[in-house]
Amino acid sequence: MARIAGVDIPRDKRVAISLTYVYGIGKSAAKEILNKADVSENTRVRDLTEDELARIRKAVEGYNVEGDLRREVSLNIKRLIEIGSYRGIRHRRGLPVRGQKTKNNSRTRKGPRRTVANKRK
Repeated sequence: MARIAGVDIPRDKRVAISLTYVYGIGKSAAKEILNKADVSENTRVRDLTEDELARIRKAVEGYNVEGDLRREVSLNIKRLIEIGSYRGIRHRRGLPVRGQKTKNNSRTRKGPRRTVANKRK
C-alpha cells in the first residue's frame, strides 16, 4: 500500500481515484496534483515507482488535507456556535445548516424518530 498524507490509498485503483481517499482531495484536486507531479491519471497505484510516489507526496504538501483540514473545519464550526450565528445555532441543535426544509425530511440530521405516546383521558 502507498501512504500519502498519512493515508493508505488502495493499490488496485487508478491513481486519480485513489487520491480521493485522502480527506480534502476530490477528483479535480487529484487531477491537478497528478498534473503537477507529471504522473498519468490512468496508472494503477501498484505500478507507480518510488520516484512518482515522492513527486505526488511533494505535490500534496501544497494542499490543506487530513488532520489539519479536519481541525480547521471543527474550529470553524465551534466559532459559529460561540458567536451565536444562525448557522451556529443550527449546528448546536443538530438541524440542517444550509436552508433545507425540515417538516418532512432531514432524518439524518434530526436522528431517529422521537414520538410521544397518546395519553388517554
